[in-house]
Amino acid sequence: MTKQKRKNEPEFSDWFYRDLFQQVPFNMAIIDKEYNIIEANANFTEYFGNWRGKKCYTVYKNLDYPCVGCNARLTFEDGKARVSDESGVDQFGKQAHYVVHLAPLRKRTNGPVEYIVEMSRDIIETKNWQMEYQLLFERVPCYITVIDRNYKIIRANENFRENFGDVVGRQCYEVYKKRKTQCPNCPARRTFHDGRVHHSDQVGIKKGGEKAHYLLTTAPLGRDTENIAHVIEISTDISHTKALEKEIIEAERLAAVGQTVAGLAHSIKNILMGLEGGMYIVGKGICKNDKVMLNQGWEMLERNLNKTTSLVRDFLSFSKGRLPDLVPVNPNRLAEEICELYKEIAAKIGVTLTVDLDKKITRAPLDPSGIHTCLTNLVSNAIDACRMSDKKNGEVCITTADKKGVLSFTVSDNGTGMDTEVKRKVFTTFFTTKGNQGTGLGLLTTRKIVKEHGGKISVHSKPGEGSYVTMAFPKKRLQALYEEKDSPDGTENK
Repeated sequence: MTKQKRKNEPEFSDWFYRDLFQQVPFNMAIIDKEYNIIEANANFTEYFGNWRGKKCYTVYKNLDYPCVGCNARLTFEDGKARVSDESGVDQFGKQAHYVVHLAPLRKRTNGPVEYIVEMSRDIIETKNWQMEYQLLFERVPCYITVIDRNYKIIRANENFRENFGDVVGRQCYEVYKKRKTQCPNCPARRTFHDGRVHHSDQVGIKKGGEKAHYLLTTAPLGRDTENIAHVIEISTDISHTKALEKEIIEAERLAAVGQTVAGLAHSIKNILMGLEGGMYIVGKGICKNDKVMLNQGWEMLERNLNKTTSLVRDFLSFSKGRLPDLVPVNPNRLAEEICELYKEIAAKIGVTLTVDLDKKITRAPLDPSGIHTCLTNLVSNAIDACRMSDKKNGEVCITTADKKGVLSFTVSDNGTGMDTEVKRKVFTTFFTTKGNQGTGLGLLTTRKIVKEHGGKISVHSKPGEGSYVTMAFPKKRLQALYEEKDSPDGTENK
């Protein structure tokens, strides 16, 4: 067996050498100490052409003398393998860029280096990809930065540098937001933690001091999601879009105010007629010394004066265009306060007012005054709906909930309910189901305040069964508004 194995060993080595040398996907050549190419594979021949009887520097670079700083000479001297980037020409005389790996060959384990294997691979295509990538990175019409785990910017594209200045080596929160500490709810931090892509609406400050609204996407760089070294941040500037949105909202608000003013004139005319009637009866009562007539006229004056006050207050509330004054509050406490305020009033007309509170709710940024106004309008409407119903026992309930990142207040009643036509009109200017008792601005003001919080209001109702009115506030939106308002520089925290 031993003799048979030794006999076949050279044959196996020749076969292994022949196939490995020829099939390896590199340009391979073997040179001696005089830099003569004594063997090369088919890949090398196809790339560099005829090599037989030529020096390596002639084949690689079309030179008549050895290369300055020749790495092959160093490997012959110290026997160490080397890797280098080289430039030369191919067999057609075209510029060639390639990576060369040099490995020493010895006849004996600790003997001198007799030959060197040169393995090279064309990187022209790689160079082209790098150039295209660099061009794309620099010229893409958005902001791009790469940050490390210390949140230092290690690379930024041209667009970002033009808008935010010289940024490499500085912390991203300093550059984006002019902050001295890391931003709360940082999407880059979440990407470093879980290796996932995250999206966020942001407001920063450009180098000129103007605000920049942008959509930020953070993504890990590398395949190892457990040990992420770098995160890429890609931002699209939406400042112009935000400005247009603000203009549209303001135009809609002013249009609504214009409609309100037109209707207001008609309502004031009716109130003035009531005031004139009251003044006339008061005057008659004074002349005749008739206390009954005097009281009757005075009641008319009070009633119409109250209508004027209510109308003006609602109109002023509706016409204000401002961001809500958000502070962290307990939503349950707001609901309890409204219940305490209206509980006795409701009881006097046979309506039971209760609360159903989500005990798991935590503090959230809300405008207490605005939410009070909303709940007051909704509870007042619900009590009136019960009063106008044929049911003996009216019920109104304020419910709070926090589900799937949405904070909600719901005011429900078992009153008269609304048909489809009424539901369609409840948020239109001066529409009211209370006749002379309402101004028609309560729900309109409520919807405005809800929208200012970034929320939505919805109505579900059936005639004779009652109504459910829900104000829903996405907590992320509330937090973003709060951070924008609370930031010392007036920008939203990253």
